Amino acid sequence: MIHRVFSDLPTFKNLTFRVGLNVLLAQKSPGATERQTRNRAGKTSFVEIVHFLLGGNTGPDSVFRTAALAPFKFGIELDLRGQTVTAERTGSSAAKLELHAADTSGWPVAPAMGHATLSNPDWRTVLGVLFFGLPPSEDDGAAAPTFRSLFAYFARRQAAGAFVTPEKQSAMQQLGDQQMALMYLLGLDWTIARGWHVVRERERTLKELKNAAGAGIFGEVIGTVAELRTQLTVAEAAAHQLRTRLENFRVLPEYESFEREASQLTGEINDFANDNTADRQLVRELERSLSAEMPPPLTELERLYADAGVALPGVALRRFDEVRTFHESIIRNRREYLGGEKDAAESRIAAREEKKGRLVERRVEIMRVLSTGGALQQFSQLQGELNRREAEVESLRQRFQAAQTLEGTKTELEIERAGLLRRLRQDFNEQEGLLRDAILAFEEASSSLYESAGSLNPRETDNGPVFDIRMQGDRSRGIKQMQIFCFDMMMMQLCAKRGTGPGFLIHDSHLFDGVDGRQIAAALEVGAKTAEKFGFQYIVTMNEDDAFKETRTGFDLSQYLLPIRLTDASENGGLFGIRFG
Repeated sequence: MIHRVFSDLPTFKNLTFRVGLNVLLAQKSPGATERQTRNRAGKTSFVEIVHFLLGGNTGPDSVFRTAALAPFKFGIELDLRGQTVTAERTGSSAAKLELHAADTSGWPVAPAMGHATLSNPDWRTVLGVLFFGLPPSEDDGAAAPTFRSLFAYFARRQAAGAFVTPEKQSAMQQLGDQQMALMYLLGLDWTIARGWHVVRERERTLKELKNAAGAGIFGEVIGTVAELRTQLTVAEAAAHQLRTRLENFRVLPEYESFEREASQLTGEINDFANDNTADRQLVRELERSLSAEMPPPLTELERLYADAGVALPGVALRRFDEVRTFHESIIRNRREYLGGEKDAAESRIAAREEKKGRLVERRVEIMRVLSTGGALQQFSQLQGELNRREAEVESLRQRFQAAQTLEGTKTELEIERAGLLRRLRQDFNEQEGLLRDAILAFEEASSSLYESAGSLNPRETDNGPVFDIRMQGDRSRGIKQMQIFCFDMMMMQLCAKRGTGPGFLIHDSHLFDGVDGRQIAAALEVGAKTAEKFGFQYIVTMNEDDAFKETRTGFDLSQYLLPIRLTDASENGGLFGIRFG
């Protein structure tokens, strides 16, 4: 229970509490105008102070970081695992708390004996272990109930939207966090709810993949498993071949000189071939000339003269013999010259062929060397090509994995959901006694408020546990608020029986907005009796006129009122005793 809430702010109204029901009233002072309401008296601020001192975060807009409050210390004295502990914190140094405890040996994060400080996260760890039996830390980093997610059910905050539905302690609370928290507080197997949380997260990822691929039609962007398997296989094989080639590649320092020599040899070989072609053409021309160099026979000359009717005398015939001999000498000399030229051309051809043969052999040797290695520049180019292909392979692999996820995960998740549903049904069957206590506790609280009792209906669904609450006329705001009251009373009873929880429940005036006066009076009586019966503390902040709209026979609310009265009718009437903000 909470013993007191205090501050070194001189104007702060220190509060002292007792066991059972405690009612902190905000009253309208005599002479106050209609514009001077109780809305800024500090009823809700009390809840914020409790959260501030029990591990709450302090953002830039926190009231405790305002210039008016930041320098001052706020404190709470409460029971923690059988001893009274005091925690103090300031807005200007909100990262740590000052603690006073007689024995901290059983704490998961143990400060020095007596007077010590803890960081706010360590203080939350201590509270989680000592209030709720939470493990000091999550070894696997998986989602799990936290002190703050559980404690928020015992001190609902209007600013967080906690007075909308019983199952949620915040309007922003996710379904997974809600299911884990409620199953933990009810004593059920909360890891089943965590399993559903994991499934939903995977389904969300799957949906995002489909949306990213274009309104769920992912085949055109990512591809199918079959198509991508083929593309990936071919790309991996090509990359492997190039990788093997690079592994066997030998960088030649003389690569460029070899290339120049090979080019020079090719030019010389081509020149020899061109020259040989010209000489072969010359040989053919000489051979034709040799065939044409023949002297005309003498009979042809005699026939020519005879045809002309001229008889050649003996002297003339002798002179013709001399001419023929001379002519034959000329022809012979001509043939010898042409034969010499032909022989010279053929010799040149033979010499060139021999040289060309040697050059070809040398070029073959050079090309063989070049084929087994290359220049550094060529190696770098091959390395760049390998990097490109490996990047292509990785892209295909990721698309392939995405396609497998899209095509296979849905079935896997359906199987997981079915398995979780079986586990939940088994847990509900095994914990039938706990569920029975919850159902009866809710029914008992609601029957004290209304003629027709409401009902708590735990259900197993394929999306996790659902705790339906039904009350007659539950569409009205007042009925919905009383659903929250009955739910919280049920939760306090179960936690008290199991020896878990903070040992106190806080409701501020927002819970009673729109509630009929008879139900308010009945709720306060139920709260007082339930707190007394199960040994917990019930703290209520509310407006004085709401508290006394109706009275209950045999129930005297005045004996539960705190001596401090809050009002917004004066500058110093609120909890802080000053106006700010």
